[in-house]
Amino acid sequence: MKKLSAGTVSGCLVWVLVFFLLNLCMMPVAMAIGGITSGTDFVAKLLGPAYCSKNTTPEMYSYATTSTDENGFSHPATAYELHCVDSNGEVVNTSVVSFAFLWIGILSAVGLLLSGIFAFVLAAPAGVLIGRILNKNKKDTISS
Repeated sequence: MKKLSAGTVSGCLVWVLVFFLLNLCMMPVAMAIGGITSGTDFVAKLLGPAYCSKNTTPEMYSYATTSTDENGFSHPATAYELHCVDSNGEVVNTSVVSFAFLWIGILSAVGLLLSGIFAFVLAAPAGVLIGRILNKNKKDTISS
């Protein structure tokens, strides 16, 4: 077996560091976008085949409701449901929350994938920057 060089190990560590730093931003943004867009017709058309049978069409249904905050006060809110409607216009199946969780999960996975790709792109510049910082610190300690 070949021994791993210090450059390979440090490159992998830099990639992991950059990946986790990017995820600190990407995952919350992806989840927020997923939460905001989960009630759209696009999501109904995209996820409808996973929840509805072949002879039904997915439709997003929204209605006014109330939400209770941490102090127990009610506030107006909008609820979204994914309805599977047959050719007669009758609702055959309803998904209340699981479609939104699936959509947020899909966007989170996309954010994770983008973080990995961006980490590959940014790992080399980050490695150079870390190397310069460490070399500067070495020079400062040697000259002291």
